[in-house]
Amino acid sequence: MDTRINTPANDDNTLILDQPIARGDQLIEQLSLRKPSAGELRGIALSELLQLDVGAIIKLLPRISAPSITDHEARLMDPADLLDAGGKIATFLLKKSARAELYPTA
Repeated sequence: MDTRINTPANDDNTLILDQPIARGDQLIEQLSLRKPSAGELRGIALSELLQLDVGAIIKLLPRISAPSITDHEARLMDPADLLDAGGKIATFLLKKSARAELYPTA
């Protein structure tokens, strides 16, 4: 029996995974990421996140994803999905004014 776990795709922080994450009989097809707090960034260099360092992204994803994924599941993610997550994480680290310059609204 195949059960799919989805999060609402209603914002820019939702990743639609090219390669769903298998968890037993469940498939996680989407991840919703939220902006990390300073405490959730412990043990991770911000420069590594901005450089899209794989180890840093894998360390942070379980802390900020819904549904919450494990470290092991993050390590097994498709590289394209991991890169997509890293780009969203890097955007979280920008100030609002910098984000507005990069992503102006119409």
